[in-house]
Amino acid sequence: MANLKWGANRVTPVHREIEGGNCTPCMILSAQFHHWLKKAMRLNSKIVLFTSLILSAGCSTVKYNTLEKVGIHKRDILVSNVKQTRDAQEDAQEEFQDALERFGNIVTIENTDLKKAYEQLKDEYEDSKDAAEEVSEQIDDVEEVAEDLFEEWAEENQSYSDAVLRRNSESKLRDTRARYTEMLKSMKDSEASMQPVLASLYDNVLYLKHNLNAQAVGSLRTTFDELEGDISILVERMNQSIARSNEFIAQMN
Repeated sequence: MANLKWGANRVTPVHREIEGGNCTPCMILSAQFHHWLKKAMRLNSKIVLFTSLILSAGCSTVKYNTLEKVGIHKRDILVSNVKQTRDAQEDAQEEFQDALERFGNIVTIENTDLKKAYEQLKDEYEDSKDAAEEVSEQIDDVEEVAEDLFEEWAEENQSYSDAVLRRNSESKLRDTRARYTEMLKSMKDSEASMQPVLASLYDNVLYLKHNLNAQAVGSLRTTFDELEGDISILVERMNQSIARSNEFIAQMN
């Protein structure tokens, strides 16, 4: 099962108050701020603590410049988001492999309790779907912060009075953007590889639901090898993406 983490899967006292509507100041927050806060809560305990303090002080809007005052810059947020994406991909790998194992047990073990098998496979599909959605959400967060970081970096490069320092900074920006683009492509490839697996899992869960008999299990056996191949591709692409993420993190630190 996927590990609990900051965000939709983990509830903090502040998050609970927001979701429950019990925090009077928070009732006036816009939907945009709710979304921003949830993203901030996925980063690290320092940001979570800071956002909690801001809320208790009167629900002030938490923006980049506010975070920078406590030493949290866009670069730090990007690195943290990349780490979160890497971790989400590792969780997704486990979920999909668990689903494959469950599927394999259903189609290879004789006298399977089909109703129980359906419920178990359905749970595995739902867990895999949730894990895939988490990966996609984390990738979106990476893209958002990266775009803001690179835009700010490019603008600030125009403020240099020293031409040598400006050229050096522009070179570093190009290098960082190139590494990021390579990493993002790998993330997107791994994200795309989840879709055929999810589609296959869903089809088989639905078929088993409508045909709880031994003949149905026989029909599912013909799709197992294809599903196994798709998950093998998924795991390989995720491993590549995780490796790219680790390289990017190391270069940014």
